[in-house]
Amino acid sequence: MSFEGKVVLITGGASGMGAASARKFAGSGAKVLIVDLNGALARSVAAGIGAGEPIVGDVSDSRFCEEAVATALARHGRLDVLVNCAGIIFRAAAEGTSDEHWRRVMAVNVDGVFFMSRAAVPPMKKQGGGAIVNFGSIWGGIGAAGVVAYCASKGAVHNLTRAMALDYARDGIRVNAVCPGEVNTPMLASGRAVPPTAEDLRKLGEAVVPTGRLADPAEIANVVVFLASDEASYMTGSLVHVDAGYSAR
Repeated sequence: MSFEGKVVLITGGASGMGAASARKFAGSGAKVLIVDLNGALARSVAAGIGAGEPIVGDVSDSRFCEEAVATALARHGRLDVLVNCAGIIFRAAAEGTSDEHWRRVMAVNVDGVFFMSRAAVPPMKKQGGGAIVNFGSIWGGIGAAGVVAYCASKGAVHNLTRAMALDYARDGIRVNAVCPGEVNTPMLASGRAVPPTAEDLRKLGEAVVPTGRLADPAEIANVVVFLASDEASYMTGSLVHVDAGYSAR
């Protein structure tokens, strides 16, 4: 799956599955723009992969999303792939979720996907096509206790993916979503009353994942790159679960 001459923009690209995807695309020949709120991490990942360029900002700001796409076009003249990986989690049931927490989760996880995708569509249409890969989640389809805002946000991403796939199918723009299960990323450990140890996370994977282990971010990145590639040319509107059987139950 060669991406020589291709330009890829990844939100949330400074850590976890976004950073793993950035490395995989760069290794396949792409120029990668890494969008993240954490400038230091974005610059570090960009430097580490050699073919990366950091863009620092908040995807919940529609103007920033437009500027990020404009930057890709100004530097490289095209945008072939958009990966919407940026996301946050707040761990609480409805009663413990304030207006501010609810709105922030929705702003990053849903608005950010919509704003960035909306900005990417016109140049993709003009150049004759492109690929958008959104990050959904197992919890966008089956739900989970104690993460109501996150579950709602990922459910919205799933249907946004389907709707945009239908809107732009005749423009050569494919829109799919990867739906990860339990992955060993900073988000998995974040927002908990007691920060989990490595052993705690190992036991979590053993207890809740059918195969008995957490995923490595690179295992999700492999599927992201496939969905963005010409090898997935007949796929659009798909929600691809990469969860070791978690959602099969």
